[in-house]
Amino acid sequence: MRFNKTYLALAMTAILVTTGCSSTEEEGLADSTQGTDASTSGLADGSMSGSQFGSGNGSSFGSGSNLGPEFSDPNNPLSKQVIYFEIDSSQVKQEYVPVVAAHARYLASHPNQHVILAGHADERGSSEYNIALGEQRSKSVERMMRSQGVTASQLEVVSYGEEKPVVSGHDESAWQQNRRVEVGYQ
Repeated sequence: MRFNKTYLALAMTAILVTTGCSSTEEEGLADSTQGTDASTSGLADGSMSGSQFGSGNGSSFGSGSNLGPEFSDPNNPLSKQVIYFEIDSSQVKQEYVPVVAAHARYLASHPNQHVILAGHADERGSSEYNIALGEQRSKSVERMMRSQGVTASQLEVVSYGEEKPVVSGHDESAWQQNRRVEVGYQ
């Protein structure tokens, strides 16, 4: 397993270097401003605000547009804005496919809406590996949405790797919650 992680980390680092990924620049900005990066709405714990997700008051930050009541209905897949992943995986779990599809349908029918797909990883593995894994998770969600009619201009991919855990802890319970992509509406 260690060989696979090392190989994957090296491969992902090479990809990031050759593509000029901006995720690491944004991560550095977020770290240097102690969580006040606009893409994370200033929450130091790395989670996105409820207003980004359409919960709470129903408005999204940045654009001033209102998200519909379906975002606060717990029976509607749009109310779920976190997609969780297995360890060392960027494949969207089957149980989250309907959630991604619901967001894709919403975005396709609202072409002026924009989301940030923020990828995260648990604390295991190197920082480079986790940044690459968080990006691959975000890109998996992006590909699914794009295949369902969402335009590239509506989606922004960001990776925070292990730097912004939603739960502190060094056990499987915490790690499960930190392996995620957050769908943040703007």
